[in-house]
Amino acid sequence: MLRRRPRFSAAPSEPAPALRRAFRSAAALEAIHSHALSSTSSSSLLDADDQVGPASLALYNYPTFAGAYAALAARLFHRRAGAASSSCPSPPSSPSAEDFKATGFQTCYLLDFVGPNKFAFELARFVPSVIAFDHRQSTLARIPQFGPCPSNVELHIDTTKTSARAVFDYFSKKLAETKSDAGVFDNLLDQEDQERVSNILEYVEDADLRRWQLPNTKEFQTALRDERTKLNCVTNPHVYEQLLQLDVGDLLTRGKSLAHDRLQAATEFLHKPFKIKIGRGSYGECLAIRADGHSELSHEIGLELSRRSAAAGLRPIGAVAYGGGGKPSSSSFALTMDEFNSWTSVNSNPVSVHLIRTPGSMTSVGINVPRI
Repeated sequence: MLRRRPRFSAAPSEPAPALRRAFRSAAALEAIHSHALSSTSSSSLLDADDQVGPASLALYNYPTFAGAYAALAARLFHRRAGAASSSCPSPPSSPSAEDFKATGFQTCYLLDFVGPNKFAFELARFVPSVIAFDHRQSTLARIPQFGPCPSNVELHIDTTKTSARAVFDYFSKKLAETKSDAGVFDNLLDQEDQERVSNILEYVEDADLRRWQLPNTKEFQTALRDERTKLNCVTNPHVYEQLLQLDVGDLLTRGKSLAHDRLQAATEFLHKPFKIKIGRGSYGECLAIRADGHSELSHEIGLELSRRSAAAGLRPIGAVAYGGGGKPSSSSFALTMDEFNSWTSVNSNPVSVHLIRTPGSMTSVGINVPRI
């Protein structure tokens, strides 16, 4: 766990050159620039509260649920405290500090990410206070590479809890301090919402920290994925109300149904698997399948195929023509172009696969290996 707020001044930075705007969403970038201190009108594309005074911006990791729920916590705090605030989604690799020049924000919260390179430190040149939250081990490893931390930057890197929970804890404590000074006590959430959100965060945390300890957590994630498209507060102004209404019981029921339907569809699809040699046979053989037009079933197809491969006395691997990597349970392997052509000749239709040419006329083809 790292909470870092050095007290020395930031090293002087060279004037930043004109940069290509890196936000993937033109609407989000327009919203940021439209919301200077002199403009807090309701016409702003940002999700802004109708408050006055120095504004805060919650820039949240999109499209993660840790980022969205962290933004919800920031929104609830500023509403309870009667302070002006706005929130905006940001893919973690996209923002440029130059995008926030002359926006007039007093504080910028980076929720569930610290940005690419030294983004948080560069942002501190344009915003008086930058406060970042993240839970990833990879982020913790990057921090020493950033160099001296500006005095107006706070880094809250806690690998023992998801960023959303850390942000809720942070703003709950801050609200208690604010209200106690005025002789009034308040909570971010009422009792009913508190229980519902807390249950959701337990499951989000179970996956974010890769614990996988809660019952049916994978089914929960299956259902939660369908909600991911709603997490952009610029295009969906009702996202925070929707997050408050998400219920673990409903998501588990829906996730179990989706998992059953997808597994059944994958099983019905696997009527003609065939054997291939891995690494020209040096690593054994496994069953393979072409899955043209069924990319949404790639995970289920790979798992079922790996089970059948093991039952046939082959390597417990299911090779699916989609391209591998990107998940802890995915990988890739190499085979010659002749072997690949032999594979695809099973069916005359064009194969849907990502090919990566590698030295020695080899081709990388995606596979799915079940978690042990």
